[in-house]
Amino acid sequence: MSYVEGVHLQRTDENVREIEALAAVLGNTVGLEGLLGDLKYPARRARVVPRLLGRAVREAYTWDSYDQRDELWYPQGISTSADASDSEVVGGRRVLVTTWYSTGRDGVKRGSRVSFLDLETLRYRHVLLVVPVFDKTGTLRLKPMSIHAGGIVWAGPWLHIAATSRGFVTAKVDDIMRVPGDDKRPDEIGIDGNRVASFGHHYVLPVRFTYQAYADEGHQKLRYSFMSLDRSTDPPALVAGEYAFGATATTRLARYELDPATWQLHHGDDGFSRPLALDEGGVRQMQGVAVARGRHHVTVSHGRWMPGTVCSGQPGSMRVRRWALPMGPEDLTYWPSTDRLWSLTEHPRRRWIVAMDRAWFD
Repeated sequence: MSYVEGVHLQRTDENVREIEALAAVLGNTVGLEGLLGDLKYPARRARVVPRLLGRAVREAYTWDSYDQRDELWYPQGISTSADASDSEVVGGRRVLVTTWYSTGRDGVKRGSRVSFLDLETLRYRHVLLVVPVFDKTGTLRLKPMSIHAGGIVWAGPWLHIAATSRGFVTAKVDDIMRVPGDDKRPDEIGIDGNRVASFGHHYVLPVRFTYQAYADEGHQKLRYSFMSLDRSTDPPALVAGEYAFGATATTRLARYELDPATWQLHHGDDGFSRPLALDEGGVRQMQGVAVARGRHHVTVSHGRWMPGTVCSGQPGSMRVRRWALPMGPEDLTYWPSTDRLWSLTEHPRRRWIVAMDRAWFD
């Protein structure tokens, strides 16, 4: 199999000791099963007819009233149990996972988090992404994972989360930990003896390693603005792309080989993971990408007031479908058995999770 030169990723060492130390402080891990047994916040079906939110929309949901209007956290990435498992369910449930980034508008940067939503019960929970580290004295510290988290791929037990110019970070759902007690410190993070503050979150998920982005000499480093999983090929692939606003910024789409036994990137003898393909034919302001039935589909946002666009086809030759989505669409993922594309929107009071008929874009 041939790979493209110019850009590559290299995985860092795994944070095994740090994660084990955090688990010891918090009383071990609860994993995804424990979290799904304790979902709290109510989502609901949209009160408007789904098609009024976009010509392609067939299902639509909203967060609870607080998360719907919250200006301190913005939703970005989306993946599903259809990515995570051949059966399209985890623990017998159809589940969405989304990412959010902290805006820091109140002066506190809280990093990023993921949220798991059960599509049957319409209940969800937020889980703060964290980085446990040992300082120079050997004391365990806790930091937020400060990335934009513009996209996410749920592959097997792993969450691969876009980190823009850094590449992407990877966490394992088995590492989800509960923060005991009723945390009343929404502006704090850290460890004080056996007490842990996690910006008010009752669950945390430590990042295990980073796929760091590099460029070969004479090339420009790829920005991992968003990403998705393509299960239709053998081997499966991770597809990533670049958001670009200015006229000179690149809009590349990259495709990386995944090992279906580990759900990690294939790497060569040099330890580098290089793309199978690197296409220049993306579109301006694209926010998400999904490959379905052999075609690329990308979301395009036109701001908080104009409905979103979906472009479909092959890179460099995509058909533009306006008014397909609500305003502010972000990441994109595909659910094969239903032949639907899922996305979500970011702006306060205009936040929806939507499913679209893929065939509408043929």
